[in-house]
Amino acid sequence: MFFMTFGICLFIVLMQFLWKYVDDMVGKGIGIGVLAEMFFYAALSFVPMALPLAILLASLMTFGNLGEQLELLAMKSAGISLPRIMQPFIVLLAFVAVGAFFFQNNIIPLSQVKMYTLLSSVRDKSPELEIPESTFYSQISGFNVYVKKKDHDGLLHHLMIYDYSDGFNNAQVIVADSGRLKVSTDKQFLVLYLFDGRMFKNLRDQGEATEGGAVPYQKESFKSREILIRFDSEFHRADESAMQDRYVGKNLASLRTSIDSMTVRLDSVKESNAREVYARSYRRDLNPTADTSAAHAPAPQPTPETFDSLLAELSPERRSAYIQSARNTIEMIKADNEFQAEILASDSKEMRRHHTEMHKKFTLSFACLIFFFIGAPLGAIIRKGGLGMPVVISVFLFIFYYVIDNIGFKMASNGMWQPWQGMWLSSAVLLPLGIFLTYKASNDSAILNADTYTEALKRIIGKRPTRKVERKEVIMYALDYAAWNRRITALDTDITAYLKGSRRWLPYFRFWRQGGRDPEAERIARQLEDVVEEGRNSDRHLVLNKLMDYPILSGYDLVDFRMSPRAGRIMAWIFPVSLLIYLLSMIRRKLLLNDLRTTLRVSGEMQTLIPNDNS
Repeated sequence: MFFMTFGICLFIVLMQFLWKYVDDMVGKGIGIGVLAEMFFYAALSFVPMALPLAILLASLMTFGNLGEQLELLAMKSAGISLPRIMQPFIVLLAFVAVGAFFFQNNIIPLSQVKMYTLLSSVRDKSPELEIPESTFYSQISGFNVYVKKKDHDGLLHHLMIYDYSDGFNNAQVIVADSGRLKVSTDKQFLVLYLFDGRMFKNLRDQGEATEGGAVPYQKESFKSREILIRFDSEFHRADESAMQDRYVGKNLASLRTSIDSMTVRLDSVKESNAREVYARSYRRDLNPTADTSAAHAPAPQPTPETFDSLLAELSPERRSAYIQSARNTIEMIKADNEFQAEILASDSKEMRRHHTEMHKKFTLSFACLIFFFIGAPLGAIIRKGGLGMPVVISVFLFIFYYVIDNIGFKMASNGMWQPWQGMWLSSAVLLPLGIFLTYKASNDSAILNADTYTEALKRIIGKRPTRKVERKEVIMYALDYAAWNRRITALDTDITAYLKGSRRWLPYFRFWRQGGRDPEAERIARQLEDVVEEGRNSDRHLVLNKLMDYPILSGYDLVDFRMSPRAGRIMAWIFPVSLLIYLLSMIRRKLLLNDLRTTLRVSGEMQTLIPNDNS
């Protein structure tokens, strides 16, 4: 199962690679061996992307099949818990995670160097020469060639050639009736044989234009002419040393060494730049120190002159010269500082990429474990195997993981976040999901049951369940309407007193001291249920129908969990969670008060239906 899903996932990411770079490969005559080699190294390089998705899909399908065939149910009935069932897979995944780390550290750098070097060589290769008809062909450097028609024997008719290899100012246009195109024996040049044509050449650089704007040109007619065009059609492999010095070609030890050396160099460059900026900005030789020698009598202090007075003494020419000199100095300093800042920014980005690449060595192994703890319990919950629902869920989760991982990577690369924060963001987001799903699946919780969430939403928005009362076929005890009426009156009295003494909003700290409980409302709810249960002994249809109008009192416990007063006081200071729970509880309290008012209204209507006698 795992190898099948891994093959599918690897094929998908390879197709993504092909569609991304297909324009750089098509039409260049690349050999099958070169393409196969590049795809082999690409497959190795994309293992970190395919492996987590394969583990997620395989675990989801495996446990989904076990659940669909009721094998999980049989094992649980035998007393084997889900964590115990997952233990062999966890041990296997631990070995896979360790192997993924060594693969990422030792194999991936080599494969990435090979892949990117081959890809760069393919991009730089000249395209295969295939000139189309009635279209300008621009794949020959420095030339645009137009051919109106081609014969089966290779003869070209009605050619037009734009030669701008010496620059656009010296462009020449060649028009010929026919011609042939061949490749030299060493495959380094194209030889173009032209027949019955004319050549026009611009001579702008050899003479000035006349007053009317005319440009001199050269015109030549020929019966036959040969044009030699440099065209290297061979495939040349680029040197791998340049890519090996980049972060993609380094293992963990090399990355740490490079980071240490780059850190020392950046610190020294920053210190040197800071000293240079300080020296340029604060010149200490502008104010020479006074002569304080005791051999000389103290000279009278001259009257200080202001900058404006000194500037006013200068002639306009000297003033303008000084201002221009200062402006030039400032512009020079600014340009130099901007240049140094760009160099520092580039070096800092390169160091951040080294950091992100170092963290990437570990995130792959951790992602494999996380996706297993998501896929296995999720498969046990949905109980669907095959390639249907598991594929949909896996693709959705992996896209979510991929988007989060790319966001973190870009944040770390741009320096907005620390490298470890960006690279571990996706793991930090999915880890709670894996823990939650494993916990719920171990306890057989119906987290994917729509009715569970529907009922919770109904409790929040105020949609109460409807009371259903059916007539008893056999009434053991006849209803005493007089006593029942007195119980209804007592219930109304208690509700009225409760409503008068209750406010819409409970004080915040009082709410938490009570632990979210309301004992008086709980007593009224039990009292109402006793009244309804006693009224079911009635044999009158109107009374039974009216009983269904009584609301089912819920919400008297304003929170769904119990806590002591001490725990409530501690919880009150845990913002903003406690504030959110308080607001939701006040919504439930509002619904409770509305239900109590409805109970009073229904009780009044019920008392009009109760007979005066006991018949």
